Amino acid sequence: MSKKLFITGTGTDMGKTYIAGLIVKKLKESGRSAAYYKAAMSGNLSRADGSLIPGDALQVKTMSGIDQSLESMCPYVYENAVSPHLASRMEGNPVQLCVVKQTFHDVCQHYDYVTVEGSGGILCPLCFDEARIQLEDVVKELNLSSVLVADAGLGTINSVVLTAEYMRARGLPVKGIILNHFHPGDPMEEDNKFMCEVMTGLKVLACVQQGDTSLAMDAAALAALYEA
Repeated sequence: MSKKLFITGTGTDMGKTYIAGLIVKKLKESGRSAAYYKAAMSGNLSRADGSLIPGDALQVKTMSGIDQSLESMCPYVYENAVSPHLASRMEGNPVQLCVVKQTFHDVCQHYDYVTVEGSGGILCPLCFDEARIQLEDVVKELNLSSVLVADAGLGTINSVVLTAEYMRARGLPVKGIILNHFHPGDPMEEDNKFMCEVMTGLKVLACVQQGDTSLAMDAAALAALYEA
């Protein structure tokens, strides 16, 4: 039975895809069967034939070297760089939870460790008009525990604590925090790390610096975060 883990963030542009790429790469390099999945992707470029390139999926595939097909990584791909609910209003093809469940389970049939990335922050709406589907509905439906990605800089204490408290109140398990764009020795960022741990009760699992090509975390400890 495959094991899975959800990667969420305190907001958009926190580097979730980059972190997901490092995670999948670490799992693959440790000899584990690893895959990536994202329910909905916005802000994608077109191929010559007009089809859309799932950019986040391509980034993870390139970073990690996994052999998974791009087509299996994301069922809903949009061009406009807006929330999926608004992108589907502009372009059609609204997110359906049944499709997300089926395509996710298809991936789980072929890989042992599936890393699932969210769109934006945990409150991101995936569909609004045809059905009310929030990102947290996907997390619950797929029975996922989460790792929270946050920028290490100014303001992160507030955003990390608010996100962690919201998820706790909604019954969404969080395994820990990964800080991105971290500068070791920076007094503010070192304090941010300390305060985030104290105020949330969650461990900072790793600190990622700009340009890192490997996640500074033991592969076995990383794999242990994944649950069936």
